[in-house]
Amino acid sequence: MDKQTKYDLSYLEMAATWGKLSYCERKKVGALIVKDRMIISDGYNGTPSGFENICEDEDHYTKWYVLHAEANAILKVAASTQSCKGATLYITLSPCKECSKLIHQSGIKRVVYAMAYKDTSGLEFLKKAGIELTHLPQ
Repeated sequence: MDKQTKYDLSYLEMAATWGKLSYCERKKVGALIVKDRMIISDGYNGTPSGFENICEDEDHYTKWYVLHAEANAILKVAASTQSCKGATLYITLSPCKECSKLIHQSGIKRVVYAMAYKDTSGLEFLKKAGIELTHLPQ
């Protein structure tokens, strides 16, 4: 196993640990953004700041306003002095089509994910945008 793969697997493991902080019951997703070998942001899926930490409604469907892990991580960077330009996103579940647009626009150049989301249109968009994709099942 090469050095990059070792780092990729370690960052994915850290993202999975971070995802355990999520209050969502259906899926717990974690994300890390790494730039120049430094973690510049993290995120997990959950409700926006100031909202109750309940992600699902009484029918067990995810509430429409729940933020995905990668969106939370990107928004944290946007609120800081950092930039995602040229960074790598490590995420436990591949991005949906909405988040894939945020990833592309934020300047992230590489996405490493553990599990593929049922709808692969986000991955297809990222590939078309020239973003390097690496699938490393855990």
